[in-house]
Amino acid sequence: MINMPKILFSHLALFCANSIYAINYIFAKDVMPHYLGPSGFILLRVLGACLVFSLIHHFFIKETIQKKDIGYLIICALFGVVINMLCFFKGLSITTPINASLIMITTPLLVYLISCIFSKEERSFKRLFGVVLGLLGAGILVSNGSSLRINNMGDFLVFLNAASYALYLILIKKMMLKYHPITVLKAIFLIGLVFITPVGWQELSLLSIHTIPIDIILKIFFVVLFTTCGAYFLNIYAISHLRASTVAFYIYLQPLLATILSIALGKDILTTIKILAATCIFIGVYFVIRRQAF
Repeated sequence: MINMPKILFSHLALFCANSIYAINYIFAKDVMPHYLGPSGFILLRVLGACLVFSLIHHFFIKETIQKKDIGYLIICALFGVVINMLCFFKGLSITTPINASLIMITTPLLVYLISCIFSKEERSFKRLFGVVLGLLGAGILVSNGSSLRINNMGDFLVFLNAASYALYLILIKKMMLKYHPITVLKAIFLIGLVFITPVGWQELSLLSIHTIPIDIILKIFFVVLFTTCGAYFLNIYAISHLRASTVAFYIYLQPLLATILSIALGKDILTTIKILAATCIFIGVYFVIRRQAF
């Protein structure tokens, strides 16, 4: 039986999560690489998430993971935390932002296609049309008439990031039907910490908190607490009640929300192309989150 309040709250959670991601692009860019390297920043994010989710789990949840699920959670952590974060930041450092953005917005399409092949995702032409239309709108918004310059290794790493996150959204659904979201998040970030510490420790050890301006410190806290902890929790909560392809589709809102924020702050202007792109995204949203998405 459909629980409409939880369904609606899940959509609200996804909107909030992707609003956080839209703001995150601005804040993270101010931090890296001048004050903290990408690998060190990833390690700091994972450390912060481990601390927050472990404390919440200890005092409020107190749920134990069965031994038979540990191997499965390791796979989820590799795709959802380790490969996802490391490939994106490394790829972004050697490719252009426009390439990275365009490749990342293929994630909803990848999730839908993989779900149709390996899970019980309903094969619906209207849903596929919505995903493709949203992809078109997001692509128009991100490219904004810019030319695409191919960077094989950088683009490949960002694509690995997109594919990794797509697999994570599909795989984690199974754990969300069995455990509390905080239990799952605590587990995957603790596992991720084991793999990311050797990669990011050197950069993180160079961080000198006394030389960082207060506004940069606040932005670091925002990324750790809101982007890493808050957005991950909101996404994983939504996966408990919605299809993985529906959760992934909200990625299309990130460039739209970032554009709206830039216009509101006077850093961008509203154009016909942006209106067309927004229209494609909103129509795509309608086809994806209508009754079949629940």
